[in-house]
Amino acid sequence: MADEEHPEALKEEETTELKEEQPEAQKKEDSPEPKDIVTIEEAGPCKKKVTIEIVQEKITKATDKQYEELGKEALVPGFRKGRAPRRLLEKRFGKETTEQIKLTLLADASKSAIEDNKLQTIGEPDIDFENIELPTEGSLTFDFEVEVRPEFDLPQLEGIPVTKTKLEVTDEQIDREIEQMQRWSGVWTPREEGSVELEDQIIADAVLKTEGIEEEQKLDNVEIYVRQNGFVGAIPVEKLDELLVGANAEETKETSVDVPKTFFREEYRGKKVDIRISIKDIKWLKPAELDENFLKRYDAENKDELREKIQDTLHSRLEAQSRTEMTEQIYEYLLDKTDFDLPMNVVAEQASSVLQRQYTNLLMRGLSREQIGEQVEQLKAGSEQQAQQQLKTFFIMDKVADKLEIDVTDEEINGHIAQLAMQRGQRPERMREDMERNGSLAQFSLEVRQDKCIAKLLETAVITEKKPGKKAKKTKKTDKKSVKKAEKKVAKKSVEPEEKQS
Repeated sequence: MADEEHPEALKEEETTELKEEQPEAQKKEDSPEPKDIVTIEEAGPCKKKVTIEIVQEKITKATDKQYEELGKEALVPGFRKGRAPRRLLEKRFGKETTEQIKLTLLADASKSAIEDNKLQTIGEPDIDFENIELPTEGSLTFDFEVEVRPEFDLPQLEGIPVTKTKLEVTDEQIDREIEQMQRWSGVWTPREEGSVELEDQIIADAVLKTEGIEEEQKLDNVEIYVRQNGFVGAIPVEKLDELLVGANAEETKETSVDVPKTFFREEYRGKKVDIRISIKDIKWLKPAELDENFLKRYDAENKDELREKIQDTLHSRLEAQSRTEMTEQIYEYLLDKTDFDLPMNVVAEQASSVLQRQYTNLLMRGLSREQIGEQVEQLKAGSEQQAQQQLKTFFIMDKVADKLEIDVTDEEINGHIAQLAMQRGQRPERMREDMERNGSLAQFSLEVRQDKCIAKLLETAVITEKKPGKKAKKTKKTDKKSVKKAEKKVAKKSVEPEEKQS
């Protein structure tokens, strides 16, 4: 037997057992946890340098605990499980155990320093674990830098000056809406006599001869809409109306187009295309009659009820537009009245995302990588400015929510998801499952909270009503969609309603 071969092992086991029974060990276990010595210094915009000294007593206690736990499970030849002496454990498992003790101490110390000093960090501490060694004796001192949320004071939140456009739905607006609805429900009708007019549709055979391509491209019975800037097949044609208005059926028209170098179709990009159009039929859009069938389509008993429905729709549309305008004014007020530095690493990450989106958009518009490369410095400057505005807006609104003690309940989130699901024709529970799966649910919660903040600020705002007039020159608006992306990066926490096109 192993124990018979190593009588000294049995003696050491007995000695160990006697030591374990001594009350001094228990007293040591119950003693208060030694405190680290923590120093915090400024290290740049939104950055803190944290220096931590882990005292020897704490290292010793952590080492004893680690070997005690190891001793319970370790299998050492010549000893029963849990009975191997510590000196053998240190010899056999010392390197791995020391590394584990070091990592545990560093992680616990950095976490406690951040929590005890209430540092609102962004991301994880930048700790160089590999180059920090656990001393054989004495304390362990290490430091790291961490980015924190910016510190700033909010401006006065009550009485924010806001201008609201007076909501007016006129008979002329209703008439135009009905005319548009009649056009949407209209039918393309052959023009029995006369020539092509603006906004007509022609059916034609077209032939495209592209520069550098020997074979012609033939398009039979293609639909061409007579507009100022139209298309023949995939080719954009400026002043197409001047070419076609006044032409008759069976007539042929020819033109040449220099396709832009930024065109999305590479085979035509920057090339000259000769176009021949042989008109076969001419059609005009005959609006739907304002009759019983038309009224039934819009669930109206008569014309007066239809006008009432349209008035309600236009009023809701104007209300939404007015709310958007007032929201933008709230954002502008907060941005103008608040000044603070931003965490540069987060700005850099956000700017990189903005730059990537801009780069992708330019590629989709048809620019080559070489062309985009020529603009890259300008793009970088623009993306950094945009990223700073997005992040600044997020931090401000997050602090506004805290000051106003605004939060959202799960019931509120479900209610907003239900509304969104109804708009998109989906089941609310399915939409919530999808949002949980793709990680957008927490982001959606932030969006709802931000909307509640705006509503609360508007309750106390000083609102001046103005009559609707000519559209003023657009100011630089806060890109809400991009702000949400910024929130996701910073808060580690959407789904936007689709815009209705009129």
